[in-house]
Amino acid sequence: MNRLNNKVALITGAAKGMGEAEARLFAEEGASLIITDVDYTNLEKVASDLQALGTKVLALKHNVASEEEWKKVAEEAEKTFGKVDVLVNNAGIFSVSGVEETTMEIWNKVISVNQTGTWLGMKYIVPLMRKAGGGSIINISSVYALIGTGTSAAYQSTKGAIRILSKTAAIEFAKDNIRVNTIFPGAIATTITETALDKPSKMEETTSDIIQIIPMKRIGKPIEVAYGALYLASDESSYTTGAELVIDGGWTIP
Repeated sequence: MNRLNNKVALITGAAKGMGEAEARLFAEEGASLIITDVDYTNLEKVASDLQALGTKVLALKHNVASEEEWKKVAEEAEKTFGKVDVLVNNAGIFSVSGVEETTMEIWNKVISVNQTGTWLGMKYIVPLMRKAGGGSIINISSVYALIGTGTSAAYQSTKGAIRILSKTAAIEFAKDNIRVNTIFPGAIATTITETALDKPSKMEETTSDIIQIIPMKRIGKPIEVAYGALYLASDESSYTTGAELVIDGGWTIP
């Protein structure tokens, strides 16, 4: 229960789903937390639960697509904890439409949150890691960075971008003892698909179809992704950078 003792972890999109699971697990393992989300109501509930257990928590309302808000998050993190050891770029939004049906508005919004938000997180948190002597960045991509489906054009584009961004960042920051790794979740029981920017009515049918092609024949749990993130956040993965951890029940096995 002490794999993250003396570490400060910043997790975006921590009000629910995988981000919440990561926050709760990291707290159990001894981390102090900076948790952010646009959904501040649920975020406060998560923070309150963790504080009641003795965890030091800073909860911030945060749009990851905003450079100014990232600057403020970095300032608050340094003011409160003096450093950041772990960054989990978890926040993301989903859209269903294919290439032709995707509007410019949806395209730009998905890109700004998923892709730009991940880049901004690294840009503004790496200096705090460098001051601390190193750190671990965990970028949440998706199996949709590994396979195409003929739908979700904007979403799948961003997840592919996160994949290569993580690899180039891993090389760039290796000299600073900052590791950058990527997790590729498969079908996980979260609300991201339920709150798709477009065509949410299709999601139940899509999920049923996906289960049929997953060798393990079930949807994954957020905690199953959180345990992967825990390994990458801990010193147990001290020689691991640029790695790709697929957590998908066998979905992408050739």
